[in-house]
Amino acid sequence: MRAFVAVFPPPEARRALIEAAKAHPDFRLTDPRRVHLTLKFLGDVSPSALPRIIAALEPVRDKHEPFDTVTSNFGAFPSPHRARILWAGLGEGAEQIRALAETVEACLEPEGFAREDRPFVSHITLGRARRPASFDAAGADLPELRFTVSGVDLVQGKHEATGIAYSTLARYEFQGF
Repeated sequence: MRAFVAVFPPPEARRALIEAAKAHPDFRLTDPRRVHLTLKFLGDVSPSALPRIIAALEPVRDKHEPFDTVTSNFGAFPSPHRARILWAGLGEGAEQIRALAETVEACLEPEGFAREDRPFVSHITLGRARRPASFDAAGADLPELRFTVSGVDLVQGKHEATGIAYSTLARYEFQGF
């Protein structure tokens, strides 16, 4: 099974993000139910490893407390001139998201999940282009959406006839310090 650790904004924020992203027709937009911020992609995980992974992530609950984050801008990967991914960045709360991603990395490294070799960039993927597109960040208006991050999810992604379906395998609500 394919798995990842993520933060899911509340449904109203996900819908508003996709609505704002409609201004960029070169991108096939994500279903609002699947809009999330990936903290760590685990790839293919054996079902027998799942109990160890679930247990390894337990410390996340105690190392963080709920915090607010605010969307700040649209961006594109790998570059605005050859954009394949449309994303929403975070302003306020981005440092807490980075710290959260670091905690997830530290929890999973002993379980055999290598640390990412590139810097973590806080972003919420909103759409993908079928072929490289030009993205004009100057003309991209993203509303400032504030939401509270109160935990993380261990998620399974499964290919189905209607696309990829996500199911939460475990939820880690923050308990605070």
